[in-house]
Parts: sequence; structure tokens; C-alpha cells
Amino acid sequence: MRTRTLIGLTAAAGAAAGGYAALIERNWFVLRRYEVPVLPSGAAPVRVLHISDTHFTPRRGKMMSWIRTLDALDPHLVVNTGDSIAHPQAVPSFLNALGPLLDRPGVFVLGSNDLFSPRPRNPARYLYRKNHGKDERGAPTLPWEKLRDGMTEAGWLDLDNLRGRLRAGGLDIALAGVHDSHIARDRYADVAGRADPAADLRIGVMHSPEPRLLDRFAADGYDLLLAGHTHGGQLCLPWYGTLVTNCGLDRGLARGLHRYPKPGYSAPDGGAGDGVAAVSGNDDGRVWLHVSAGLGTSPWAPARFACRPEATLLTLTPR
Repeated sequence: MRTRTLIGLTAAAGAAAGGYAALIERNWFVLRRYEVPVLPSGAAPVRVLHISDTHFTPRRGKMMSWIRTLDALDPHLVVNTGDSIAHPQAVPSFLNALGPLLDRPGVFVLGSNDLFSPRPRNPARYLYRKNHGKDERGAPTLPWEKLRDGMTEAGWLDLDNLRGRLRAGGLDIALAGVHDSHIARDRYADVAGRADPAADLRIGVMHSPEPRLLDRFAADGYDLLLAGHTHGGQLCLPWYGTLVTNCGLDRGLARGLHRYPKPGYSAPDGGAGDGVAAVSGNDDGRVWLHVSAGLGTSPWAPARFACRPEATLLTLTPR
């Protein structure tokens, strides 16, 4: 009798947790806020809105409405770190969700799910399988060109293995980005070299925050690095946090704002860790890193637990 009761209670608790993760937390969007001291002395604060991993499908009406409210934050710059769509008909919905944000200065990179439709997979694979940099999927199956063109036609800069320059918030900002390393489309050699020390601010943008890329951006003198991809773990444990990052990044850096590398940090995938050399801006050889936990989920894993969907407003301030 006690065994049956325990099994019943466990099943009920599991069902309740699953329902919460799929129906409540998945749609419980939150705005994170951080201050980042990366600007020159005397500069006025600059607001950067970081969005990532919306994995948009045409029926995500709640997410669309919430994203449209973000324009009220009056950001000077919008950064989208990829995995914006997850359905062939999702591009119009995603661009409509951005709405007036497209009228602001913006930059973006693409992620693997902007090119390839998500596929049903055993979630347990992420606990043991490491596939960070091998593209096994062939030709793209999603309309990534329409997604790219929709943002570039609005004036946003495409940073997929490209450098760029823009003015936002009164600052001259030098930028560089790479395509998704998770599917081996990153080409850091195309953007390698010292970040312009004459710029007021230097930002590196990527989808997947692989340590080997973070190390190279830091060594080239970028002040702030922005990435997504990890979903913050998506399914986390209270008081423990992220289970896996789905890339080479340490669990402790899976979401939020950090100094990279942390003292004594050793990158799991063999990155340079605390051997990074300073070039400009990051005088101690370390750089500010913000990893967004993202706003969406794969349509095949529509749940979040202890990891609310998020966008982030970074207020950049003088050092």
C-alpha cells in the first residue's frame, strides 16, 4: 500500500512539474537587467537589448506580444544572437514581433535552427553527446535568406563571419561576428585581427559561445561578447542550476553576465582559458560576456523548468 501510494504521489508530482514547465514557465517571460562598465570615461549610458533563441513558430502569439513591448525600453541598439525561427512559415511572424525594434540600430547572427528545421530527438542525448562543430544536415530546410533579408532591409547589420560599424547612443561601435559554430559554419579567420582601438566600444557577437571563439574575441580586444544557444540549460535544477550547456562552455557561464575567463577557468573544449592576452579595452585580458537563456524552445521540447524565458537589457556605463 505504501509503495503504491509513493508511486502515485511521484507520478502526480511529475505530471504537475511537467504541466508547469510546458504551460506556465514556458510562457512566463522575464526581462533581465545588468549594468556593464565598458564605456569610455564620461560617456552617457547606452542601452543594449539582447534577444536570442526565440525559435519562432506562427502560433507563438504570447511571445509575439511580449517582444513588441520591449520597444518601450527605448534601446539604443538591438542584438539578436540567432535561432530566431523553427518553422518554414515563421519569418513573417518573427519580423512582426520585432515590429518597431527594426527601426532602431540592430545587428544579428544566425543559428542552426534558422537554417534547419528542428527534429524530434531523445532529450537524453544532450546529457552525454557532444556534437559541437559537426554539420551533418546537408542543405538548409528553412527560409534563412528571407529571415536575413527581412532584418538587413530594415537596416540591421548581418555579422555572420563579418565585421561591421555603426553609431548608436552617440557611440562609434566596432562589431564582429561569426556564424554558428555548433554546425561548423563559423569562420573566425574572416574577422580576425585587432579590434579598432579608436572605436568607443568593441562588441563581438556569436550564436554558440564556444570557448575557442570567446578566447579569440578576447585576445583581439573586444570589450563585450554576446551569445545565446545554451537556453540557460532550459531544464535546470533548483539550487543546482544548469545541467548541460550544449556547447563547450562551463555550466557556470550558461546564462547571465560574467567576466570571461574567470580566474583559474579551464575551458572544457581546450580553449585558452586564463591564458588570453589583452589587446585593447579589456586591459586585464578578460572580457564581459553575456549569454542569453533565450525566449523559446524547440517545438519538440516545449518546456522550461527553473529557467524562465528571457530577454536582457544591458545598460553600458563608463569603466
